[in-house]
Amino acid sequence: MKNPGKNPTQPKNVASRCGYAAIIGRPNVGKSTLLNHILGQKISITSRRPQTTRHRILGIKTTPEAAAPGVLNPSLRSPATCMDAQVPWAQDAQERPTLAHPCASQVIYVDTPGLHRGGKRAMNRYMNRVAASSIKDVDVALFVVEGLRWTPEDQDVLERLKKENIPVILVVNKVDKITDKETLLPHFQKVSGYMDFVQIIPISARHGTNVEALEQEILRLLPFAPHMYPEDQVTDRSERFLAAELVREKLTRRLGQEVPHSLTVSIEQFSEEAGITNITALIWVEKPGQKSIVIGKDGSVLKEVGTQARQDMERIFDNKVFLTLWVKVKEGWSEDERALRSLGYDDT
Repeated sequence: MKNPGKNPTQPKNVASRCGYAAIIGRPNVGKSTLLNHILGQKISITSRRPQTTRHRILGIKTTPEAAAPGVLNPSLRSPATCMDAQVPWAQDAQERPTLAHPCASQVIYVDTPGLHRGGKRAMNRYMNRVAASSIKDVDVALFVVEGLRWTPEDQDVLERLKKENIPVILVVNKVDKITDKETLLPHFQKVSGYMDFVQIIPISARHGTNVEALEQEILRLLPFAPHMYPEDQVTDRSERFLAAELVREKLTRRLGQEVPHSLTVSIEQFSEEAGITNITALIWVEKPGQKSIVIGKDGSVLKEVGTQARQDMERIFDNKVFLTLWVKVKEGWSEDERALRSLGYDDT
């Protein structure tokens, strides 16, 4: 059921682990929910609609040395530390040496759009390119699937991962929705034959069940290296980007299946004055009829979306926000590579 995987050797004078962990899977399996739970804050938007995540987003979790958890040793499954690569582990638990305190760590999570079939628009091609390229040069891949389901799109992801020379953890999410837990073990035994997974870990990203065990397994696979980002940085994305994504999230949740795949959001103004962050966001749709749906009767939808997005922004930015929303039509933007680039969809 598990492959111990590599356990990186610790160089002299390096007392921390640091590396990249790609979160990959088909749409709507809970990748962004998992990232947000690990970080303890929202940096990646979520909804019940597939293909909500459209961009590659880095989420950075830095744990100081004194607070870092022990890393699970692959053979004994007991707490190890940053010295575990240097000490030969005894098979008898009583012969285990006493090790130093846990080492500091910085995990750089790469949240990706869902790899999917179908969809011939430029937007679909863009999202698949971003997702596929995100597993290049990472230290570990988290292959997220949903409960007992295994779809053709899951198989597509698996085939891509088989081509990469990286350790893969199979993350079985949404196990809280499985009533008969006795069905899990036979399922794990079945899927363990699909690939030489480092580990198969059942979790509930929404409730945080077993997520800490997943984090420990990730840490074990990261190389010993200095941190790449400042300790207080949690993402590579700007507040301007997050503002646009929050507006799009509220629209996606509010409108259900009516418009979401045909809309995007760009930020026209983002400035701070007298303790207030002033943001003007442009909501782009592809048809005039979609514009009326987004605005709603007497502006009701736009008002509701604006209120919810502003409240989230104020929590995340820790500042008062004045948000203005406008809706504009750009016909066929999701099918036009040039239009995508002009709206911030650039995978280079």
